[in-house]
Order: sequence, then structure tokens, then C-alpha cells
Amino acid sequence: MPALLRDRQPVTNRRAAGLVLAVLVLLADQGSKYWVLHGLHLQDGQVLVLAPVLNFVLVWNHGITFGMFAGSGAKLGLVAIAAGVIICLGIWLWRSDTCLKSLAIGAIGGGAVGNVADRLHYGAVVDFIQAHVGGYSWYVFNVGDSAIVCGVIALMVESLFARPPVAAQGGQR
Repeated sequence: MPALLRDRQPVTNRRAAGLVLAVLVLLADQGSKYWVLHGLHLQDGQVLVLAPVLNFVLVWNHGITFGMFAGSGAKLGLVAIAAGVIICLGIWLWRSDTCLKSLAIGAIGGGAVGNVADRLHYGAVVDFIQAHVGGYSWYVFNVGDSAIVCGVIALMVESLFARPPVAAQGGQR
């Protein structure tokens, strides 16, 4: 079993690793969005072809995943829900028992904070990465979204390979 899954490192190391990754994800997310908006000066819907399977296209996501709940009064509600999720992630990180879990939670938290910051600053989340193959195109996303997906996948892998706790053997003879 990989060391990240079984290694019970000191609590402070696990927490610090998760927090450092959250900050790095947040900085990469906000830096890339700033660069797309102010360095590349991408306009809404403008496409910049980077590779045969990758474009930058600026999309303002006023809702959540796939633009759901994009109503006019949804902004504060979405921010409140996201803030609650971020608090829960912080508690989960504090209680995390493996380094992989701490890193995964950090990636998810950093991406979530980046998207909340967008919602508060712009009123919508800045999405700009478009992956496509032939006529099929996935939804447009950002660095924070990528970190969230990678964190969720890491948590799924961790849960598949983690050993269940061994029950204490009572007074059986």
C-alpha cells in the first residue's frame, strides 16, 4: 500500500500539508484567472486555440456546476453554501488521519475558496479551460475546478485502499 495512504504522519505535518496545498491551489487559481482576464484580455466567449484538444474561452458561470441555479438572487445563497462547505472541509482537514486525505481536502478547499472569491468579486466564477476531442467538448472549467476534481478522485482512491480500523478484541476465549 502506498505510503500516503497508510503513513500516519504527525498531525501537524498532515494539517500543514493540506493547508499549504490549499494556499497553492488558491494562488494558482486566482493567478490564472487574473492572467486570462488582464494579461490575455480574453473577452466573453472569445476562443484562444492552444492545442488541437485545448482552448481558452472565457465563460462567466453565474450558477454552480454546469451553470445550474444561475438565477439573479442565487449569488449570496451560493456563497453561503460554499462558505459552509469550506468550514466543513476545514474541520475534516483538522481531523484527517492520512497525508493523502489531508492533501485531497486541501486541494478541494483551495479550489472552493477560489470560486467563492470570484463570486464575491465578479458576481460569477471565471471559467476558461475548454478540453475537447473532435466534436465533443467538456464543460469550461478553471484551475480551482480541476483541483476539486483531483481532490475528490484522491479521496475515492484513499477510501478504496485504506484499511478498515481493527476492532479491539474483547474478553473472548
